[in-house]
Amino acid sequence: MDVRDEFIPAEEFATVLNRVPQVCVEVVLDGEDGVLLARRTNEPGKGEWFWPGSRLYKGERLEDAARRVAREELGVEVTVGGRVGVYAHFWDRSRIDGVDSRHTVNVVFRVSRVDPDAAIELDDQHDDYRFVTGDEAGLHEYVREYLVDMELRGDD
Repeated sequence: MDVRDEFIPAEEFATVLNRVPQVCVEVVLDGEDGVLLARRTNEPGKGEWFWPGSRLYKGERLEDAARRVAREELGVEVTVGGRVGVYAHFWDRSRIDGVDSRHTVNVVFRVSRVDPDAAIELDDQHDDYRFVTGDEAGLHEYVREYLVDMELRGDD
């Protein structure tokens, strides 16, 4: 099956998002100082430190999507490790006109840079990044959930 990554007109995309969950793939990038979080510049989650992620394209394999997310959003090539888990996120806001809330189903992979010295180059969806070890205060509840599942943080 060919990958269908073409632009979806805003009105059509809004209709879909108002009726069904959106399937997304997220990456948890391992580094020497922990796992990477990037600060979001758009909704949902604007201003939050979160995992890089994107919608899954029709026909795209999950691990291929994880590599694409790392390449497009972090500017690095990665090796895909294990699957962290599958999660459901519920947001009370959206960046799409005509969509008041978002429901995403997130397939999350742990990844590592092919070249450990490769610099992170963020896309325009993020304005900063940092590495966390799992015991930082103030992290988003969904981030904390992943950290618990990866055994990087105790259950609060």
